[in-house]
Amino acid sequence: MFHWLISVNLCTGKFYLTMEKRRTISATAVTIFVLIAAMLLACDKEEHEHTRSYYMGFTPLPYESSADAANYTYHALRENADIINHQFDNGVPWTEALAGEEFSNEITNDWTFRKNQTNASQKIYISVSPINFSRTGLASYRNAQSNLPLPAPWDSYHFNSDEVKTAYLNYCTRIIDFFHPDYFNMAIEANLLYVNKPAVWSEYVEFHQYIYSALKQKYPQLAVFCSVSGAHLLKGLISNNDHVQQRLAVLQLLEYSDLYSVSFYPCLTSLLGNPYPVNTFDDLFNISDKPLAIAETGYAAQPFAINTTAGLVTIEANADKQEKYIRDLLNACLKRKAVFVINFAVRDYDKLWEQTDSSTAANIGWRDAGIVDEKGTPRKAFVTWKEFLIRKYTP
Repeated sequence: MFHWLISVNLCTGKFYLTMEKRRTISATAVTIFVLIAAMLLACDKEEHEHTRSYYMGFTPLPYESSADAANYTYHALRENADIINHQFDNGVPWTEALAGEEFSNEITNDWTFRKNQTNASQKIYISVSPINFSRTGLASYRNAQSNLPLPAPWDSYHFNSDEVKTAYLNYCTRIIDFFHPDYFNMAIEANLLYVNKPAVWSEYVEFHQYIYSALKQKYPQLAVFCSVSGAHLLKGLISNNDHVQQRLAVLQLLEYSDLYSVSFYPCLTSLLGNPYPVNTFDDLFNISDKPLAIAETGYAAQPFAINTTAGLVTIEANADKQEKYIRDLLNACLKRKAVFVINFAVRDYDKLWEQTDSSTAANIGWRDAGIVDEKGTPRKAFVTWKEFLIRKYTP
């Protein structure tokens, strides 16, 4: 046999045998490659199913105005979040910030309580706003109370006034130095100013560029950004809205923003609680290639009605729709490798809504968006939230 192989080798056998050997090796190599590729894909799929790229959290909005409610809320956040969003959308101490004076006890006590209640293991995300709550002009004044009328001469200043720039930069610096946040939102839903008051947009953009540049110079490692209302960037979600023009305005802001940070409440759109298009998240998330964050979001778990200029409008929301939205959102954020996701409220705040005399206010849309209902009973969305939360954080 050995002789025969040599004979063949001396003639054409060597070539033939070599080819056979090569074919065998080639086939084996292909088989091994396919098996390895399949294993890697399986591992990648398994890892994807057991990891998340983003932090998950809430604001510490209590369900009522009481110490028990505040303690409950912070405990719930320690158990169900790895990031906390302290949101300050209730005015700016303009006078004191400009003069470098002490802030009121109402402000300092609020900051101190929040800081003391925040779990040391949680990432800290701070949101502030130079724009008023109705998104029509300069933020109201905060001192011993929130959302006070602007005193003179602040009621005559513009966004690009030197006094406004200096005061707001001082305010941002003081709140950053106090909380030492991981993420800093310098302007909540800033694009809504363009929606509601386009005449002052150029003044605001000048202000926006100034504040961002100054903060990045002082805190180069801090993620500084603004958030934008996502509904106005999508076709058909807001009546009489030019979504293309709105996108152009947002892109102006994102030139001076480290993140593409979206605020999105699909219930509060012309969808009226009806199903959102299947491409909603792809369309919204692909407007910018900057790192994505969900600055705040929510979906009501109960139907509610809002008084509008067109009359009483009913939003057909329910717990199943809420769960679907949370699942769709969290999966879409996995695909886009988002930085963090904030669901605005952990628990419905019916009692707080009644205590603050909001019975006719449009903020009813947020009242029932907790993943825990007003009685403290977890909803389906809570189970889904926990399903994603237990995944290993892998940025």
